[in-house]
Order: sequence, then structure tokens, then C-alpha cells
Amino acid sequence: MALLIAALMIATSFGAVVARPRAGAVSPGPTVSLETMIPKQFGAWREAPEPLTQIINPELQKFIDEVYSEVLNRVYVNAEGYRIMLSLAHSSDQRGNLRAHDPERCYVAQGFVLHSMEESSLATPFGELSLKRLFTTRGPRNEPVTYWLTVGGKAIARWQLNIIILSFTLTGRIPDGYLFRVSSIDQNQNRAIQLQDQFINQLLKTLSPTERKRLTGLGNS
Repeated sequence: MALLIAALMIATSFGAVVARPRAGAVSPGPTVSLETMIPKQFGAWREAPEPLTQIINPELQKFIDEVYSEVLNRVYVNAEGYRIMLSLAHSSDQRGNLRAHDPERCYVAQGFVLHSMEESSLATPFGELSLKRLFTTRGPRNEPVTYWLTVGGKAIARWQLNIIILSFTLTGRIPDGYLFRVSSIDQNQNRAIQLQDQFINQLLKTLSPTERKRLTGLGNS
């Protein structure tokens, strides 16, 4: 415990240094287009024919443009007509103010009420995936949310972020990150979680080992 506290204090103390770009810093390598990486049809799911109407606070759009290298938003539907919204964002630099923000903060900033938030996990054929569950509402809209953050090819909890970034920076590498989020408009939270988990598992099975590692930190089975 003492070592963990010391590491956190060091990470905080060096925050300003970590946030500054270093000359000759090595990037994590070429990125893959999210549009190309994520199929429009897989398992029981296909992209909905209607365009996505996304609710974005105009004050947040400047932040989105500055932080993320690429953002993919799609709505998928199954044969029963159940819809799942996918939001996937890639940030080529997770240092300082360029870090991805927590979805719970972004939902609240857009007028949602955050009723619950819990750490959870999902069993996949490739290993156990650590993630977060949120339950949010805005007026009559009930929106359960599942998300995780991957930095440098490893799924992490938010409290680990400073330590991971510091370890990358000390080796001269720039850590990139992915924010993967799915949600659905559903008053039945248990049903939403079950279908979101099915969606995630079926999507992961379609990805190559390299793509899956980028998005989840999980290796092949």
C-alpha cells in the first residue's frame, strides 16, 4: 500500500512534466481507421439504416475535436428491433489535457442525472474485461451505459492513468487511448446490460487479435 501511495504521489508530482511533449518522443505506431475496424454487421447486429442523431452540447464539441483523433458513432439494431448506440473514440496522446474524459462527467454535463455507477467485468472468450456500468436519465430517457478505457493497449481503471502515462513517458513513448462506450434507451437495466454484453462479445469475435488488443488489452484465446 505504501508503494502504491508513493507511486501515485510521484505521478501527480510529475503531471506537468508528463503533459509536455518531449522532443523525439516515440508514438505508439500507426493507427487503424475506426470506420474500417468496426464492421457494420456482426452476430445478431447490423447498423441501423437511419442516421445517428447524437445529442452533443455545443460547448463540448471543441473539446471533442481537440482531444480525439477519430470518433465513430453508430446505432445497431437486432432482429427484434432493439437498438444499441456505439461510441468509439481514439486519442493519439493521453497526456495532460489531451486525456479522454469519463463518460459519467460528459453525461452530467449534457443534462443527464447519474443514478448509479459501478465497476464490473465481462467474461469474454479472450479473457475478463474490466469495465464500468452507469445508469443515467434525462427526462423520460433512461439510458444504461457500459464503457471502458484502454491506454497503450491495456484496459485500465481511471486511478491507474497517471501511473501508466508516467511509465510510458519515462521510456520516451506517447501513450494512445481508446474509449469504448455502448448504451441503449431502456427502462429495464438488466435487459440492457445483457444485450450490451452480447453486443460486445459478438463484436470482439469479429476483430483481429491486433485490433482486439488495441480496444480491450485482451489477447487471443
